[in-house]
Amino acid sequence: MAQSNNSIKKILTVAFALCIVCSIIVSTAAVALRSKQQFNQELDRKSNILEVAQLYEPGMDVNETFESMITPRVVNLDTGEYSEQHDPATYNAFEARRDPASGRTLSGEKDIAGLTRQELYSTVYLVGDPDDPEQIILPIRGQGLWGLMRGFLSVEGDGNTIIGITYYEHSETPGLGAEVNNPRWQAQWEGKEIFDEQGEIAPAISLVKGGADEKTEVDALSGATLTSKGVTNMLQFWLSPEGFGDYLARFRAGVDQDEVQGTDVELESEGA
Repeated sequence: MAQSNNSIKKILTVAFALCIVCSIIVSTAAVALRSKQQFNQELDRKSNILEVAQLYEPGMDVNETFESMITPRVVNLDTGEYSEQHDPATYNAFEARRDPASGRTLSGEKDIAGLTRQELYSTVYLVGDPDDPEQIILPIRGQGLWGLMRGFLSVEGDGNTIIGITYYEHSETPGLGAEVNNPRWQAQWEGKEIFDEQGEIAPAISLVKGGADEKTEVDALSGATLTSKGVTNMLQFWLSPEGFGDYLARFRAGVDQDEVQGTDVELESEGA
């Protein structure tokens, strides 16, 4: 006897077959579109770097401009020196932090940005002559109110004066914490300084309520106290010796960057 269309067995068979067909379609689409997704992600990253460097213009060829004006370099965060152990074109610091061999666990007072783990090497982006760059673009990240915030900070070649800041990933509240992407708020950062006259190690840059009067102060986001605190914490972490502090100190001291290129490789040879 033919089964009724309302039978449990037939309903489950149709549902199972439909799930299989949908799974195949979704998997095929994901594989087929993966290269395009990766291309778009890379294009977005380059666009954000050009934007924070104030080099982005609508309609420009992002890849061509990036290749002609930006030089990526991998930095050893412990020493502040360039490293040749990793190819800056392919090295992914965010993924590297997960590996015990290429990342470290942070806890307590050392983890003010709420990262849990941090990479040992990170990629910076130099604008102009890499031996005497006009700008140094640093990747930054840390916890906001609702989750991880990721962005870039651009600093002049003096290793101290800020040019701009941008965030390309966050889950902050629209109209409040999400104002980190408001051009008017971002415009305040230009000309601000990371370090004050009293300190050359601990960064002084911070977000403050009630008017930013000092060169190391930026107006906090209105109604977004925890997001503002998160921005302050991530900057003070990444600009300290735990992050890019030792690297930036070389620029403030006027160290010739040729002297630090490939230092990791030289040290390995000496110890062999």
